[in-house]
Amino acid sequence: MKVFFSGTQLDHQPTQYGVHGKLVRPLENPNRAETLIESLARLGLAADEPPAADRAAIERVHPGHYLDFLDTAFERFQALPNAGPEVIPNVHPYFAADRPYAPSPLASGARPAPRTTGIIGQTGWYVGDLSCAMTEGTAAAAFASAASAIAATRTVLAGETSAFALCRPPGHHAYPDRSSGFCFLNNAAIAAELLRETFGKVAILDFDTHHGDGTQTIFYTRGDVFFGSVHTDPSAYYPHFLGYGDETGVGAGEGANLNLPLAFGSGDADFLGAVETLARRALEFGAEALVVSAGWDAHQADPLSKLAVTSAAYPRVGEILARLKLPTVIVQEGGYSLTAVSEAAPAFVSAFMDASGG
Repeated sequence: MKVFFSGTQLDHQPTQYGVHGKLVRPLENPNRAETLIESLARLGLAADEPPAADRAAIERVHPGHYLDFLDTAFERFQALPNAGPEVIPNVHPYFAADRPYAPSPLASGARPAPRTTGIIGQTGWYVGDLSCAMTEGTAAAAFASAASAIAATRTVLAGETSAFALCRPPGHHAYPDRSSGFCFLNNAAIAAELLRETFGKVAILDFDTHHGDGTQTIFYTRGDVFFGSVHTDPSAYYPHFLGYGDETGVGAGEGANLNLPLAFGSGDADFLGAVETLARRALEFGAEALVVSAGWDAHQADPLSKLAVTSAAYPRVGEILARLKLPTVIVQEGGYSLTAVSEAAPAFVSAFMDASGG
C-alpha cells in the first residue's frame, strides 16, 4: 500500500483552539502526523511526497472564492490594527433553523462569495468555529493535505488496490465554502469526485467519532455517492447540528446517506456492528470504489472520545472494509491520543492489507 504525505502539512501550527469558553492549545497538531508516519513505518510503509495540489480537482468540491480566501486570509488579517497571531472569527452570518444547511450548496449552485469585502466579515463567512485558527502556514498545509488525497486517489485509479492519504489537516468537517472542526479542505470528498471520473458509484464510509457533516452536506442531494457514518450521537456532541439517523438524503440523494449515531459509552460490539452495516449498505448501493474516512478518536483513550472503543476494534474494521474488495482510498481524519493513534492506525492498515491482499 502506498502512503502519501508532504512535510508542508506540518506547517499548520495554530496555538489557539476555542473549547468550553477557553482558548487552549489545539489537539490537532503536527505530532499527530509524525506519530502516524512512525507507526506506518513499522509496517514497512514509507510516505511518498505527493505532486503539488491540482487546483482543478479541489475546485470540483470547493469554489474558487473560498480557495482564494484561504490563500490570502492570514496576510490580510495581519494587516488589521492590533491583529492577533492567528485568523479567528468573531462574527457569523445567520441561517434560519427551518432551512438547515444540509443539502449540498454545490448541487444547486454554491453560495456566492460574500458581499462583505473586509477580512473580519469574510472570516466569519468562511470559518465556522474556533477550532480553525489560521497561521501563516495553514493554507499551504491544507492544500498539501488535499494533494496527498489526490495522489492516493490517482494511484488507485492507476490500478493499485488501495492507497493511504495521510491527510493533516483533516477534512471531513469542511463544507464547500466553510472550514470547521480542524478541517479546511474536504479531502474525502475530493477523492470521491476524482473516483467518479472512472466509477459510476462511489461510497464514502466514515468511522471517525465525529460525524462528517461537511462530507454529508457536499453529497446530500446526489445519488452517485453514498455517505455512511458511524459516530457519537451529536445531540450533545460535535458537530451538534447534523449526523442524526433521520438524515437520509433528499431528491436524487434520498437513501444515499446513512447515519448510525452511537450512545455515549458504546463499545466495540456496537461500533463494529455499525461498521458492518455501513459496509453492507455500500454494497447494496452498488458502490464500485470506496473512500474511507479513517479517524481513531472513537478510541476510549482519546481526549475527545465519549465512546469505549478499544484498540482491538480497529483491525476488525480493516477486515470488514477490505472484504468489500473495492478499489479503496483511505483518508486520514481525526485521532488525538498519540498512544491510541500509534496502536489503532497500524492495526487497521495491517489488517486491511492482509485481508485485501495489498
